[in-house]
Amino acid sequence: MFKLSKDGLEKIKKELTRYETRRSAILPALYIAQSENDGWISPDVVMHLSEVMEIPISHISEVLTFYTMYNKKPVGKHHIQVCTNVACCMAGSREIVKHLCTTLNIHEDELSADKKFTVTRVECLGSCNTGPVVQINHDDYIENMSIEKMDKLLKELQ
Repeated sequence: MFKLSKDGLEKIKKELTRYETRRSAILPALYIAQSENDGWISPDVVMHLSEVMEIPISHISEVLTFYTMYNKKPVGKHHIQVCTNVACCMAGSREIVKHLCTTLNIHEDELSADKKFTVTRVECLGSCNTGPVVQINHDDYIENMSIEKMDKLLKELQ
């Protein structure tokens, strides 16, 4: 059963005070919980947030299922998200996705056997002039990506 850490609980309680309605704090609360649950939102997480925030499970689930930035199943320690919008595709992002999946011996959105990697296509990371763009774990953007740079990055992440 998932429970927020003391720090996570304090952060969510602070978020609840920032808005006129509790529902407005769902987005940041999901981010906090996702970071404390190995990068994904499980049904236990939704249930716990519902209790902590005093919001119906259905309201949290609506937000969770609408936004793609929340992972609904386990992801690898290194969640590699490759922008596959038009500009990045024209610069080679589809080939990068294919190369990653072949190299890591996984399908898209699948957890690698060692639980280190997941590769996901995402829509527009907002850096069209520096594509292809890859994002690791909702943190770092790596721009002007190529297969060669991706291989180097994979070695660093191992």
